[in-house]
Amino acid sequence: MSLISPAARDALERFLAHQQSIKGAAENTTLAYGRDITEFLAFMTEHSGQTQGLAALARISTQDMRAWMARTRGGGVGARSLARKLSAVKAFYKWLAQREGFEPTAVLSTRAPKFTKKLPRPVSEEAARDLLDIASLQSDKPWVGLRDTAVLTLLWGCGLRISEALGLLGRDAPLPEVMRITGKGGKERIVPVIDTARDAVDAYVRACPYGVQDDAPLFRAIRGGALAPRAIQKVMAQGRMQLGLPASATPHAMRHSFATHLLNAGGDLRAIQELLGHASLSTTQAYTAVDTVRLMDVYARAHPKA
Repeated sequence: MSLISPAARDALERFLAHQQSIKGAAENTTLAYGRDITEFLAFMTEHSGQTQGLAALARISTQDMRAWMARTRGGGVGARSLARKLSAVKAFYKWLAQREGFEPTAVLSTRAPKFTKKLPRPVSEEAARDLLDIASLQSDKPWVGLRDTAVLTLLWGCGLRISEALGLLGRDAPLPEVMRITGKGGKERIVPVIDTARDAVDAYVRACPYGVQDDAPLFRAIRGGALAPRAIQKVMAQGRMQLGLPASATPHAMRHSFATHLLNAGGDLRAIQELLGHASLSTTQAYTAVDTVRLMDVYARAHPKA
């Protein structure tokens, strides 16, 4: 951060602290914001030929923003990644402008590059069941197979993120009929737990050689430490190879599938939104791969004049 003035560096640190403590941003989000904004500030120093204090940052023009975006794209950064970087810079400038009393129009009016959003690719119900069945066979240690099956069941059966499943503690077992899950940004949601998921976790707990301690991770690695996401990703990779599934069959795809299969069974989109913990309904629509045919079918059956 040597190219950044002490005042700008201090402002960035205060902004990141605000994002984490007040806005409840996840640690990974805060780190990404820090990297993206640092790169932006360093570019502006180089671009202007002088250290950018707060007064200089307040004078950044539309031409400066275009130059930064052109340089970033020229460095091989894709449209999606550039849009993410611009979002971080805008958040920082909105926060900074409120505190320093300047008008951040040049930054906030900069348009993000257009890109095609990739729809998530859920696995079929049959493939999801097969993946659960085969997970127990990936290890020569029976308790490890039960562990992996339990984790994947929570992803598909309850719509948990892998970080949420692996964040469960010993005190959470046996799982209740309804769990309170803290997700991204510290947002809490209520998640019903199906019998299959409770049974899978119970079977793992009975077989786990490390026992269950209230403040210790519920899911343990081979040597007793916290189970890492990479271990579950490896189980899925082995399973999809054996079943001939595409590379898109990842642990996160099981969460996609939770939403898609609920919708296909007649589940309400807004209820699924609550179960997934999405702030925006449009995000849930992407997860559930809602297509025109499906929406028109719902319309035809539900509209009073249809």
